[in-house]
Amino acid sequence: QLQLVESGGGLVQPGGSLRLSCAGSGSAFEHYAIGWFRQAPGKEREWLSCISSSGGSTKSADSVKGRFTISRDYAENTVYLQMNSLKPEDTAVYYCYGRRIVANSEVWGQGTLVTVSS
Repeated sequence: QLQLVESGGGLVQPGGSLRLSCAGSGSAFEHYAIGWFRQAPGKEREWLSCISSSGGSTKSADSVKGRFTISRDYAENTVYLQMNSLKPEDTAVYYCYGRRIVANSEVWGQGTLVTVSS
C-alpha cells in the first residue's frame, strides 16, 4: 500500500519561497499521478497542481500558475512543489494526493502547514 508523507512547510514572509516534498513509500509510487491540494481555515480543499505518472504532463490552477511548479524525482520517490512569490492568502495546510486509476487506488498524505506572514 502506497503511503505519502509531506514535508517542507513552515513560516515564510510574503514574497518568500518554500519547497514542499511529497515522499512516497510502499509499492509502485512511480505509477501514481500526484497532485497537490491545500485547505485554508474555513475554506474548502483547493486543487493546485498535478503531475502524471510519467512526469511528462503537468497542470496548475490559475491561482498559482507562474508561481508554483510541480516536479518529480523518481530516484528519490518524491514529488516537489516549488512555491515562489508567496502571499498571505497562500496560508493553508498543503496535502499531496496519489491516484492510480488502473489499480483503483488513491491515497492522501497527512498534510504540512504553510504560513505566510510578516
